[in-house]
Amino acid sequence: MIYPSIEELSQSGKYNRYTLVIATSKCARMVTDEYVAQREIAEKLLANKETDKTLASMIKREFRDEKAVKSAIKRLYQGEYKINDESLEPAYQAEKLKEREELEQAEKERREHNIKTEKVIDDRIDDDTTLDDDDAFPEADEPEDVENDDNDDNDDGEDGGKDVE
Repeated sequence: MIYPSIEELSQSGKYNRYTLVIATSKCARMVTDEYVAQREIAEKLLANKETDKTLASMIKREFRDEKAVKSAIKRLYQGEYKINDESLEPAYQAEKLKEREELEQAEKERREHNIKTEKVIDDRIDDDTTLDDDDAFPEADEPEDVENDDNDDNDDGEDGGKDVE
């Protein structure tokens, strides 16, 4: 869509694109609801034979001919609908700032706890006797040699280099 531009809709950067998308979608839902309400009224009138007009003529042209999103954008631009962005209010911003500071404090405490835990683990490792390589990595029992049976499942046509006549 070329007109109105994002810059014009955002009122020179007052609203970000996400806010515009949410506002447009909510406004489009309201436009759709208005269309549905008008259509239901028109269908009832036609069903009761209270009018001789066509269904299309009883619905406002704006709802009948334009897509809901296009109507919503036009209404937002013309000021019929206002964007109520609570994130612009000082109380909301103060609350978000407080939440952010609490999260940062919790993250700082978590890091300090991790550092203390690592130090305790390092101290415990230093206090323990060092392990020999044999103790640290015990060798697994080596499997015993298995004798080859004549009934080998892997029979590739060779008999281990022996000539059979």
